[in-house]
Amino acid sequence: MSRLGSLGARLYRGEVGYDFIGSRKIWYGISILITITAVVALAVGGLNMGIEFKGGAVFTTPDTSATVAQAEESAVSASGHQAIVQKLGGDGGSLRIQITEVDLAKADAIKAELSKDLKVPEEKINADLVGPSWGEQIANKAWTGLGVFMVLVVIYLAIAFEWRMAIAALIALIHDITITVGIYALVGFEVTPGTVIGLLTILGYSLYDTVVVFDSLKEGTKGITKQTRWTYSEIANQSINGTLIRSINTTVVALLPVAGLLFIGGGVLGAGMLNDISLSLFVGLAAGAYSSIFIATPLVADLKERDPQMKALKKRILAKRAAAAAKGESAEDEQPYEDDVVGDPAPAAAVVGQRQQPPRGHGRTSGNRR
Repeated sequence: MSRLGSLGARLYRGEVGYDFIGSRKIWYGISILITITAVVALAVGGLNMGIEFKGGAVFTTPDTSATVAQAEESAVSASGHQAIVQKLGGDGGSLRIQITEVDLAKADAIKAELSKDLKVPEEKINADLVGPSWGEQIANKAWTGLGVFMVLVVIYLAIAFEWRMAIAALIALIHDITITVGIYALVGFEVTPGTVIGLLTILGYSLYDTVVVFDSLKEGTKGITKQTRWTYSEIANQSINGTLIRSINTTVVALLPVAGLLFIGGGVLGAGMLNDISLSLFVGLAAGAYSSIFIATPLVADLKERDPQMKALKKRILAKRAAAAAKGESAEDEQPYEDDVVGDPAPAAAVVGQRQQPPRGHGRTSGNRR
């Protein structure tokens, strides 16, 4: 077994662990800082909306020896607006020139200027006009889809788990989307329909790891009030540790092909559409994995610990541990009572290291105690 696989097995059995819940204020602070940075970037720089949302014209030339710089200079001179130029097919290939805020009359003048400067026949330059209304329709439908998706997610999680988990998952989703959109504002990547598709796609990925941890947490907290060994936060911490390697593995496997699209397809090959969708996927996948571990589950623990039953349970547990400490004993070394076995909990660990794990199983034990 590999070292990573061995670590994963030890995390699942509760032999080692990290106190994610105990350090939640640190994770909250990091997330708040990142979110504020994203919001400021949006407010100051805004998004670089594509031609589909602004309206304009796309000119495609035949094969030409003209460079991207020459085409950009000619397009800016002819239109008076910023132009985005892409070389299609490498040296000697055609050029795709995108200019916003161009009407039909102006498109003809730009086409003639491009023909003159790039030394290509005017009749072979293809001009496509795009109206901003189409982009507005796409944006409105995307917002509608996003709203419906979030409502359905909240309803499903509230039924399948509980309302606290639904709220935590919703906050994590908003966190992931805000960060992804903020990154677009920071790096200046163009927002196109491909970007919208990427944003909607990451919603499912963002929820995947969160639901896995929530399912483990739900299983581990069955009958939690019938025992006096582990608090809700400690069991939540064990749920994160037990699924940590699985989350890392699935996230890395998902990120690798997306990274190929972003850095090879978009960066090396210069495929613009790949940049549009791959950046949102890459950032969204990473943010989703982060939020499921550091945001969603700690939020559930915070909300749950406010419950009167959980407060009373924590008080009993702390009193029991204080009494054991006064006697020079360890509450964790005591033989568990029949009503002390619950799920797969384990005490929280301040750092990675050895720790003891209670017997596995659910509900009451049967047979003679050992």
